[in-house]
Amino acid sequence: MIGFLVAGLVIGALARLIKPGRQNLGWLATLGLGLVGSLIGGTIAWLIGTGSIWELNILGFVLAVVAAVALIGTAENVAGKTR
Repeated sequence: MIGFLVAGLVIGALARLIKPGRQNLGWLATLGLGLVGSLIGGTIAWLIGTGSIWELNILGFVLAVVAAVALIGTAENVAGKTR
């Protein structure tokens, strides 16, 4: 469980570094988006057939970062529309 949280935080932080511009997100939002991104990336990698969703593999990690970048963009758009 702790490994899953650490991986989510790392994935979220990498996604924020990749996404251009300044994101107005705290570390809890980064953790949450990283965790959701890791679930999405792991599920896609599992559907492709590269392993289990709970295993750490390269394709799942890359897909998780890509999903987290997309989630950060979505979160920015939703937050921007409510202001």
